[in-house]
Amino acid sequence: MNKEEYLKKRLNDQIDWYDNKAACNQKWFRRLQAIAILAAACITLLSGYVSDQFVWIKISIGLLGLLVAAITAFLSLYRFQENWIEYRTICESLKHEKYIYLTKTAPYDGENSFSLLVERVETLISKENTNWSRRMKTPKKDEQSTSSK
Repeated sequence: MNKEEYLKKRLNDQIDWYDNKAACNQKWFRRLQAIAILAAACITLLSGYVSDQFVWIKISIGLLGLLVAAITAFLSLYRFQENWIEYRTICESLKHEKYIYLTKTAPYDGENSFSLLVERVETLISKENTNWSRRMKTPKKDEQSTSSK
């Protein structure tokens, strides 16, 4: 694979992939958080109007509480915020490597600049893949403490 192919087919594709995944995870995280916040606020508001006369308010409060609990579980399960930050970090690191390579800035100002770029980019991608695998296998601290009780 020559320099142009590597930059286009590997580096740019990886930058695009991480950029898209970061944006997608950010959207999911923010949307679900906003819904949970609004639902929790509605619970607080509706609880002031609870009476035997308005049974639908009691049902609404229960459903809103269920919604908040479900969203919290989904956020923990799918780790949208952690993925968003991790994907954005790797995307920006890859962009940084690309730009300092293209401008022939140190450490890419020597003879083996392309080899060094490939080595550093592949190390970043490999490290992120290893970290992702470890995160998927290792429960979060909160999950460990509740499962041991």
